[in-house]
Amino acid sequence: MNDLLSRWRTGLSRTSKAAFGRVASLLGATEITDETWDELEALLIQADLGLEVTHAVIGSLQKAVRTQGLLRASELQSLLRAELRSRLSEPPLIEWTAQPSVILLVGVNGSGKTTTAAKLGQRFQREGKSILFGAADTFRAAAVDQLQVWGDRLGVPVVSGAPESDPGAVAFNAVQSAIARRADIVLIDTAGRLHTRFNLMEELKKVHRVVSKALPGAPHQVWLVLDATTGQNALLQAKAFRQTVQVTGVILAKLDSSARGGMAFAIQGELGLPILFAGLGEKPEDLQPFDPEAFVEGILNA
Repeated sequence: MNDLLSRWRTGLSRTSKAAFGRVASLLGATEITDETWDELEALLIQADLGLEVTHAVIGSLQKAVRTQGLLRASELQSLLRAELRSRLSEPPLIEWTAQPSVILLVGVNGSGKTTTAAKLGQRFQREGKSILFGAADTFRAAAVDQLQVWGDRLGVPVVSGAPESDPGAVAFNAVQSAIARRADIVLIDTAGRLHTRFNLMEELKKVHRVVSKALPGAPHQVWLVLDATTGQNALLQAKAFRQTVQVTGVILAKLDSSARGGMAFAIQGELGLPILFAGLGEKPEDLQPFDPEAFVEGILNA
């Protein structure tokens, strides 16, 4: 358990040092003043909680201070920790009720979808599941090659198509192949697309529809891979993808490279989407199920 918490602290060190690390010095042995609130608000915004969530956190803390009659800034530390923790929910239990269970991975260019698909494949394989990869990113040859390398390494079959072929056809074939092979889980890696490009988002809708034709009820999960280094921009991406393909969960990639981990609070606070996994490093085992307690402890470096 200590090793796991250490991994979270290490992975979140940039976020902690960039903003949250200064909370401790702010909430020292001084009296609570208007300046205390102003500085705390600035730090939370800098940490990418977003205006809406930051104002809600500050408002809740101010109410608690009035109710409890607190005077010292140091007394705010435990309140802040509890307040932040209350704004993150435990990830839901993933139930594999269908065989195959189809997971569609979506996100913008460079978010880390292909690497995440491989890491998820290895994780689920270790849980005793048989996996199949669908390389539906037909516009980036490197994505197909990368997934194929992982498939060879893990002994996982990869269904792909010709360069620039119809991604919907690849996704359809992947699901059909998984049915024939009696695979437990199909992980379909889709092409990265800017959330502001209408035609590309419409194409993603098509992939979603085609998968449902290949297997009624599919996709069973649509997971949005977000690059944590993009901060609040990730929130805009999440809103667009949720409207387009009914996102069921979020994976925060590259948390270890980000100083903007606070965007996790905005994603849950403003969108209500569960965070399922977090990328805390380059190794496959660094993709960890999201742990709200460890996340808060990590960013506060408690």
